[in-house]
Amino acid sequence: MARLRSIRRLLLRFRQVGHRRRTLVIEAVACLLMARLALIFIPFQKLARRLGRFVAPSDPRVVEARTAGARQQAALATEIGWAVTRAARHVPFKAVCLPQAMAARMMLRRRGIGSVMHFGATTGTEKPLNAHAWLDAAGVEVTGYPVANRFAEIACFI
Repeated sequence: MARLRSIRRLLLRFRQVGHRRRTLVIEAVACLLMARLALIFIPFQKLARRLGRFVAPSDPRVVEARTAGARQQAALATEIGWAVTRAARHVPFKAVCLPQAMAARMMLRRRGIGSVMHFGATTGTEKPLNAHAWLDAAGVEVTGYPVANRFAEIACFI
């Protein structure tokens, strides 16, 4: 019964969100599902080729993506980040940092907005290595933020 009430509340909040945001959330759910399936069925070496061009974190194009873009692009990147993080909370599978970054990147690419996907790592206590992915676009921190200081940025895809 509590689960039913929770779903009912979620649907009520979804209806209260404007049409544009509802559309973005639905698209985010679809993109999260595609990202999750890609991570399950495609070996990471092949998947990495589809993520974009591999560059060092010090590459000037990475710095450029962190600086402010056109105001309209920045606003859209913010909305996409909002939609992906909201959708990730409610999908029936685990949508952690990497699928979120991949989904947001797909949505931004569809709209012609460039982005940079960052990968970081740190040594862990439970696992030998903890990894994290985050995404920047048009001067906006889209997904995966805040990034803990303990993560060393090891790679980027532009």
